[in-house]
Amino acid sequence: MEPTSLRTYGGVAGEDRRAERRAQLLEAGLELLGAREGDRNLTVRGVCRRAGLAARYFYENFADRNALAVAVHDRVVEGIAATTLDAVQNAPGDARAKTHAGLSRLVRTIAEDPRTGFLLFSPALHDTVLAERRAAAARWFAALLGLQAREFYGMPSTARLDLFAEMLVGGLSQALTSWLEGTLPLSEEDLVEHCTEVFLAVSRIAGTAG
Repeated sequence: MEPTSLRTYGGVAGEDRRAERRAQLLEAGLELLGAREGDRNLTVRGVCRRAGLAARYFYENFADRNALAVAVHDRVVEGIAATTLDAVQNAPGDARAKTHAGLSRLVRTIAEDPRTGFLLFSPALHDTVLAERRAAAARWFAALLGLQAREFYGMPSTARLDLFAEMLVGGLSQALTSWLEGTLPLSEEDLVEHCTEVFLAVSRIAGTAG
């Protein structure tokens, strides 16, 4: 009988080689989606050419270009969420320090790799699949922010708190979009500082009786 797992070749297990190819395809997808042309560049042929892989390896991992776009988007979102939450959790226990740490990590991540900001925020990415995914991610980030507020401040779960979380996430997304496009002339440090003040002000309002 044939073994159920992929064979080892050149000292690298088949599963590992497949994981490496998937990572190459995801990186190529991010490179194309993060370009100014956006999703118009994302074709199976283009991704494979940039990754240096044959088309059969693309279909080994993804059903079509939309499946790749979703996978690239989700990897970016999960990575940003993980590093931002880690920064918040490792910051000192006061509200300003935690808010500043989370926003600083988020902005630094996008500044270090503008492709991620373009993928998450640019209006040039009008593809239906990505538009739906981005909307879902915004709702998820708002829910995550609301959860953090409830845990840190001991706030009850209310529609009012949900509203503030939605407004903060939506406003931050627009601010980051403008900053990346150069229409918001702020240094990285000033952007983080001003956003921190906004988040803290909204948290004070949210904590008052509605």
